[in-house]
Amino acid sequence: MKITKICCIGAGYVGGPTMAVIAQKCPHIQVTVVDLNEERIAAWNDKDVNNIPIYEPGLAEVVADARGRNLFFSTDVDKAIAEAQVIFISVNTPTKTYGKGKGMAADLKFIELCARQIARVSKEDKIVVEKSTLPVRTAEAIKSILDHTGNGVQFQILSNPEFLAEGTAVTDLLNPDRILIGGDASDEGQKAIQSLVEVYGNWVSKDKILTTNVWSSELSKLTANAFLAQRISSINAMSELCEKTGADVNEVAKAIGMDSRIGAKFLKASVGFGGSCFQKDILNLVYIAKSYGLNEVADYWEQVIIMNDYQKRRFSNKIVQTLYNTVSGKKITFLGWAFKKDTNDTRESAAIYVADDLINEQAQIAVFDPKVSQKKVLADLNYLETRSSDKNEDSVTSFEDPYQACKGAHAIAILTEWDAFTEYNWQKIYDSMQKPAFLFDGRNILNAQELRAIGFVYQAIGS
Repeated sequence: MKITKICCIGAGYVGGPTMAVIAQKCPHIQVTVVDLNEERIAAWNDKDVNNIPIYEPGLAEVVADARGRNLFFSTDVDKAIAEAQVIFISVNTPTKTYGKGKGMAADLKFIELCARQIARVSKEDKIVVEKSTLPVRTAEAIKSILDHTGNGVQFQILSNPEFLAEGTAVTDLLNPDRILIGGDASDEGQKAIQSLVEVYGNWVSKDKILTTNVWSSELSKLTANAFLAQRISSINAMSELCEKTGADVNEVAKAIGMDSRIGAKFLKASVGFGGSCFQKDILNLVYIAKSYGLNEVADYWEQVIIMNDYQKRRFSNKIVQTLYNTVSGKKITFLGWAFKKDTNDTRESAAIYVADDLINEQAQIAVFDPKVSQKKVLADLNYLETRSSDKNEDSVTSFEDPYQACKGAHAIAILTEWDAFTEYNWQKIYDSMQKPAFLFDGRNILNAQELRAIGFVYQAIGS
């Protein structure tokens, strides 16, 4: 099948950037991104491309290049499905908050709704591509729904998981480590795989396009995130031991990272990992393992999450203990709310949970993040349902200027590793704060010697 029209259901952090790059690199293919969220689609279509709903370095330029030529954003889901030969499913698959598997299993209701809509609308054969991160063997459920429509349309289901890191998503899409495409072993399945291979082949070399069976592809995504998160929890586990023994976790990480068998990536000690993928995917993996009776396997991977939760609690506890065991009525400034730099994504950000702990201790939280609004900060805290929304609003104030956010603060906590934070006039910040002025570096990005020379009581992770 020669692909000329692609539809992507879901205009979020995966669907939007992925389709924008495909459209830019494949000007002969019409790419339509659809979503029922009218506000989100309106933002993607905003005349000022800098107002698109997702911040990623380089993304606005890619969208500006292709939008209106062969890249379109629409709420007309049926029309886009009907016209497309390839349909990417890129909708949210959150952890279940109800019923069997609550707190661990992936909630597939949006995936099923997509499958039923595709089945209802389609009048011609289609290739359906799983782009969302899914439990292994989800393709089986999708195919079952699609094959029982009774209208004679033939569907091929492919798994094409994303391996994007937020903050570098555009670079990852333009120069991927690999493109993974899983499909059926039948002749029709192999033809569908090749159709998608040819799309990516417009800018990705064929030796970087890996084809597998659909189950291996689905499980590879969960496994990749589990391995990456495991490294972060491993170095964070060592960070506390470093603090107790007088070792420096940065020196330890550098020493072991120089071992070619280990490597240096993902050995940065911090307040803990966040984002939409790591925790959700590991919990999913734990649930799958338990469903097959593999309890030791489940326990092993669950410990990665337990360690990450502990690291966040440990950070908030350290703030309280250092500030003479009370933060009641004290202004604590958070520099950063996004889960990592160069993104406006706050899902599972460590900042949310540290703030929640400190509000329980009656602290007043001031927040500065260059890409996160007050509305989003409050929405994140309200989602936890720890207290009333009014109480959160009384306890948290966002600022558009970092110096104003820090003025009069008893302590500053670095929660996101934005590069700009290293370039601030820290003497000016120190002069404006309550004394003693405490600084808790949850990302280990500042120069401890310089800050202590200014007069800060400076504490980092793992030293």
